[in-house]
Amino acid sequence: MYITLFIPRAHMLRTRKIAGVKKGDMRYNNGMTQHSVPLRKDVPSSDKWDLSSLFASDGDWEKALAEIEALTEKAAAYKGRLSESDTTLLSALKAYEAADKKLEAVFNYASLQLTADETDSAAQNKEGRARMAYTKYLAATSFFNPEVQSIPDEKIRAWMEEDAFRDYRVFLSKLLRMKRYILSEKEERIMSLQSESASAAHKAFTVFTDADLRFGTVTVGGEEKPLTQSTWSVFMDNPDRSVRENAYKKFYGTFEAYEHTLASLYSGSVNQDVFSMRARGYATCLEKALYPDNVPVSVYRNLIDTVHKNLPALHEYYALRKKALHLSELRHWDVYVPLVKNVRTNTSYEEAVEICREALSPLGSEYTDRLCSGLLGGWVDRYENKGKRSGAFSSGVYTGNPFILLNYKDDVIRDVFTMAHEGGHSMHTWYSVHANPYMQYNYTIFEAEVASTFNEELVFRYLLKRAETDDMKAYLLATHAGDILATLYRQTMFAEYELKAHEFVEAGEPLSAELLRKTYRSLLEKYFGSEMRFETNSDMEGLRIPHFYSAFYVYKYATGISASLALAERVLNGGKTERDDYFRFLQSGGSRYPIESLKIAGVDMSESKPVEDACAVFHRIVKELFAMLKI
Repeated sequence: MYITLFIPRAHMLRTRKIAGVKKGDMRYNNGMTQHSVPLRKDVPSSDKWDLSSLFASDGDWEKALAEIEALTEKAAAYKGRLSESDTTLLSALKAYEAADKKLEAVFNYASLQLTADETDSAAQNKEGRARMAYTKYLAATSFFNPEVQSIPDEKIRAWMEEDAFRDYRVFLSKLLRMKRYILSEKEERIMSLQSESASAAHKAFTVFTDADLRFGTVTVGGEEKPLTQSTWSVFMDNPDRSVRENAYKKFYGTFEAYEHTLASLYSGSVNQDVFSMRARGYATCLEKALYPDNVPVSVYRNLIDTVHKNLPALHEYYALRKKALHLSELRHWDVYVPLVKNVRTNTSYEEAVEICREALSPLGSEYTDRLCSGLLGGWVDRYENKGKRSGAFSSGVYTGNPFILLNYKDDVIRDVFTMAHEGGHSMHTWYSVHANPYMQYNYTIFEAEVASTFNEELVFRYLLKRAETDDMKAYLLATHAGDILATLYRQTMFAEYELKAHEFVEAGEPLSAELLRKTYRSLLEKYFGSEMRFETNSDMEGLRIPHFYSAFYVYKYATGISASLALAERVLNGGKTERDDYFRFLQSGGSRYPIESLKIAGVDMSESKPVEDACAVFHRIVKELFAMLKI
């Protein structure tokens, strides 16, 4: 999965993305002892990202931060004047853009410094001051969107046709499309005033589950180790089944003790969604969530229906897992432990870059040269250091290079995939930036995972073709099957649960712990099939997942991997036309709605075929694993 941090431009229907963190990419030192992890000051500059494309020095950053106040005041001075004339509106847009672009660079620079060492007080100070500048900017320019939307359609659409508005036409069109759901000025003010309380359920859930809950310890090799939200996945990967069982029972037992509190918190979040949906006049919460990206409701429902038809392949996988692990019965704590033991490899960072170069060569030398030049030349913060954020992400802005945070380890083959994944995000940003004006360069989350998982697919095929041992082939196939399962099947199950929960409230049925658990349990049984034996509290999983507090978000992972698998097949088996179509998608940025930009690449996500084909890929891998593991 990947993180989206909402900072400058959020109220402009756009976000700056920090993309790429997935469960499989999270690192827990992987056997490295704490003393082997260097301090930030001891990391060679060649292993750090070079932020000079944003600002040459901290001093230059300080000057830019100081300029934001004046830029904000200049943009705010147009309040009440946007409808005066085309010239006034154009000047206001330019002022708005100048402040926004400067803020994006300022915040990105500070944020990247902080993620490299979250213990750095100077970086904390920079990030805090940048955030304060952003908050002031939001408050000062909050009039902009509703005032634009209040301009009579005939007048503003005539202005938009003028050549001078070329760089702002897409932004204005998307803004006007939202007009039908904008309320009166007083009503919008009320909605704005309650925005803080609207997030109370999510904040309470986060504090309660991350800070207040205590899960105890788990004994591993005679040593007591803390069980937390962060270490949970580590225990689930442990080859000792008794460790997994003990961790599982303690983990879900703790959640179950607070089932009514957790159900009330989630119910509060869903009810807030329903309130907002009804206040603005949408037919359903699902429609409200999909409308900004112009994604038809049928896309969401087709995803669920198509995955339902392909559940037998998933059930075969769990039958395979049961036999491969030599279990008399498959339990819920057995589904994350590696199906095939990790193959010992040693791939240096530089060698991984060359693997990416070769694997991605079907995209042409311009793509691979630019990517590899960035991977070796300052785009990447390569290795772990004390205080550095775990996992991996790509962060792209309009000014400066796209940057990648890794915690690369030579002995973890998955880190090669992570490099390719984040490189895909960064190249998507690079092409979007260089093909679009600032106000329309940023692509949606719906599209974000396509370019990244596309790269992973090409690396997987490259390594599989060159695997020298059956163990390596089996490991790669098992890893790929696990990734598709987690991204396609599991996220679709989550999406179905979200939809059912919201439909209950929309129909007037209040959510309770009993109803939510019953609903989630029925989905567990449907998706996992008859091979799985669940515990009485396995359905507590539905009350512990934070993504559910950002409603109708997770389905985008499933559509993303479906699109990327289809495009990888199309590009690898096609020629120049298919490759050029893919680059047109990368260059679309925010100039089109996501369904439209993916159609240009050659995949139609308004139909069920890409999801159907992705399920077929998963099924083929399961059959290959049955043969390779001789089950």
